Amino acid sequence: MRASRVKLTDFRNIPYLETALCEESNVIYGDNGQGKTNFIEGIWMFTGAKSFRGAKDPQLIRFGAQQASLELDFFGDGREQTASLSIEGRRRASLNEIPLKAPSQLAGRFCAVVFSPVDLGFIKNGPQEKRRFIDASICQLKPKYIHALSQFSRVLDQRNRLLKDLAYTPSLLGTLDVWDARFAALAAVVLKTRYSYLEKLRPFAQSCYEGISGGREQLGFTYLPTLPCPLEGSIQELEAPILQALRERREEDLRARSTTAGPHRDDLEVTLNGASARVFGSQGQQRSCVLAMKLAECELTHQVTGEYPVVLLDDVMSELDDRRRDYLLNHLRGMQLLITCCDRNYLKGLDQGLVIKLEGGQITACETY
Repeated sequence: MRASRVKLTDFRNIPYLETALCEESNVIYGDNGQGKTNFIEGIWMFTGAKSFRGAKDPQLIRFGAQQASLELDFFGDGREQTASLSIEGRRRASLNEIPLKAPSQLAGRFCAVVFSPVDLGFIKNGPQEKRRFIDASICQLKPKYIHALSQFSRVLDQRNRLLKDLAYTPSLLGTLDVWDARFAALAAVVLKTRYSYLEKLRPFAQSCYEGISGGREQLGFTYLPTLPCPLEGSIQELEAPILQALRERREEDLRARSTTAGPHRDDLEVTLNGASARVFGSQGQQRSCVLAMKLAECELTHQVTGEYPVVLLDDVMSELDDRRRDYLLNHLRGMQLLITCCDRNYLKGLDQGLVIKLEGGQITACETY
């Protein structure tokens, strides 16, 4: 997977930017607030996912502009392709000049992995960040999972709304069985997909961490469902235990007026030598765990699709020590890198590539090295 050209218009603080990209390392540097992360974010949007910074679509449009437009030329699936996005109220997308029903249909067509300072706090940030990491990774490899997640979210919202209404209209209690059955069926799909993905990711993550730590520590992780069920079973085998566990928690849900357990509350326990990385790991060890899991995502994508994803490194070099920085840069040889930074000295390990300087959302210098 290679991005060859990007064009951004009225995106964030970028009025207009168009540049070719090289196949190896692309360094985007400049002072803070000049648009480096916006540049990376614009490319990320072509994965079909939402902003990795949690921004809503209207926030992506430059202040005072009516809409934002983005274009990307890339090589994927054995051929040159072009994708475009427009943001005006909502996002619209096209691929090879053919309009798509939804931007999410770009998932699996253009694949990328992003590292950001926020990701380095993945271990500390709690269950929500871990679930987001797992789901975003799966969606690029299995685009149909996006639909399953969307359906699950809708059913969860409906069930929560009913639990609130029951406080004032007890006669609706009989309808809860219907929503419980729908919830269990979709929860089984989400749980099994997450578990299967993590099992495939595990050997890659352990190998990457072994390289980062010099073999001194062993990485492990365990998916922790809040509704007890046999994750090793099939989707059909998961559905009945989930439904039973949901019914056993009904009184608790009625008191809380919300669904207190399910895939939306699950966690991922990450361990080093069997001990919790969140509780006992140093800051450097926790960052190494994140790097290993992100690198493992790259390797698994390559195994499944035959192509490495484009790697977006957003201002993480200053957060890492020399050993981890060197491992990250050298381990990603053979992949296309887009790296943002303020200080180019962090990238001494890179031999060749393209260097772009951004000021005020515009390219002011561009050179090869």
